Amino acid sequence: MTSLTQRSSGLVQRRTEASRNAAADKERGSEDEDYEPRQEEEDEKGDSKETRLTLMEEVLLLGLKDREGYTSFWNDCISSGLRGCMVIELALRGRLQLEACGMRRKSLLARKVICKSDAPTGDVLLDEALKHIKETQPPETVQSWIELLSGETWNPLKLHYQLRNVRERLAKNLVEKGVLTTEKQNFLLFDMTTHPLTNDTIKQRLVKKVQESVLDKWVNDPGRFDKRVLALIFLAHSSDVLENAFAPLLDEQYDLAMKRVRLLLDLEPEAESTKAGANELLWAVVAAFTK
Repeated sequence: MTSLTQRSSGLVQRRTEASRNAAADKERGSEDEDYEPRQEEEDEKGDSKETRLTLMEEVLLLGLKDREGYTSFWNDCISSGLRGCMVIELALRGRLQLEACGMRRKSLLARKVICKSDAPTGDVLLDEALKHIKETQPPETVQSWIELLSGETWNPLKLHYQLRNVRERLAKNLVEKGVLTTEKQNFLLFDMTTHPLTNDTIKQRLVKKVQESVLDKWVNDPGRFDKRVLALIFLAHSSDVLENAFAPLLDEQYDLAMKRVRLLLDLEPEAESTKAGANELLWAVVAAFTK
């Protein structure tokens, strides 16, 4: 009898513990309900936690010259593109969302960005951007935030919103993750810190992911796209670095890839944002770059 009581007590205890664990998992899940960490893909390929890249890091990595370790001097699009990456990354992690569209059905670009959760992301740049957005009243639109975080404002009272040295800080993150290394190069009149590629496997995997998304793994429906991959294609194009991923392709593959990218760019963000499972803030950023 005592033995039966002990077994019953143990069963109740295990059930209680399981309930607690389930509740804790649910709480953690609700915080990042829109975040898609690509766990299955990462486990399958044996990636460690340190080699998971944010959207900003992926776009920068596509833009960096492998040996030289810096982006093209003629690229004036990547700065705003990286800020767009931050907004989408925060949206996918469940930190930001658009305000309700209301009875008048405000357009994506007219709706304000609001803070859904101020829980730290673990990324200094993302947390810095999130802090600005959370503390700003009244809220700003997506277009305004991309400009403010880039420092593209004529209002001196809003210059403090600018995130400084973003490319250098992202490059240092990639150095810490073992993707890049740090060197000093002399450019006649000045020395410049550069970050040449040191882990070619991760760069090639990223390039392959972009290529396959519009070739072998193409799905003729944006709603079936992985949100992170979809965002990467749009923002890599807006940052003028998408061509770098397509450079190794054969002519026929390149033409097909660009044709399908054009199909994505011709989509109507307002219509796509109303579909089931769509992330409104993602499409608002797309609208800001393609309008």
